[in-house]
Amino acid sequence: MDWFHQILRQLISLRIFLPFIPLFVAFNALGILPIFSSLTSEMAQPERKRAIRQSILTAFVVSIGFLGAGKTVFALLGISVADFQIAGGILLFIIAIVDLIFLEKTRTFPKETMGVVPIGIPLIVGPAVLTLLLIVIQTYGYISTLLCLILNLLVVWLVFGQSHRIMGLMKEGGAKGIGKVSSLLLAAFAMTMIQKGLEEWIGLFSQF
Repeated sequence: MDWFHQILRQLISLRIFLPFIPLFVAFNALGILPIFSSLTSEMAQPERKRAIRQSILTAFVVSIGFLGAGKTVFALLGISVADFQIAGGILLFIIAIVDLIFLEKTRTFPKETMGVVPIGIPLIVGPAVLTLLLIVIQTYGYISTLLCLILNLLVVWLVFGQSHRIMGLMKEGGAKGIGKVSSLLLAAFAMTMIQKGLEEWIGLFSQF
């Protein structure tokens, strides 16, 4: 019952929800909304709903699989958390900068599998989310990470489900603007990860 008391204490202190914000920034639901809207613009409403269900399920399965295999991969390759923080931070920073500078282009995909590829992966769960998941689980634990992953996928589901209304309110320029701000926040978070990784490295070297 120790694990139950630990979860209860985290719930009371709201610590269990700490991974939500960085994951929310990485998922960037409003930022990817224009791409989703463009990909599904020729779909009927039932097809669009099916694509949303497919994409959320795909994103969840891929994320859980990556979380489950993450620690094993670390152990097999001899990678420390500090190593992954630095490498992951650099990767996230590059992704954020590319999103800030370049415009994304969309392609035509089969309607039957569009929910899996490219919407589920890599649009919802791409390198940024997968990298962040492995780092967040090391910091906050499996339960907090899983809960905040599910909450963020629910946010994506709601945003995609109301895509017509949201795009109508925000217009394309507003959605892209929010996407750019999210990319800037992701770049800042990436720099924090790199800094923490370097601090751990320096701490290890100072012991010798």
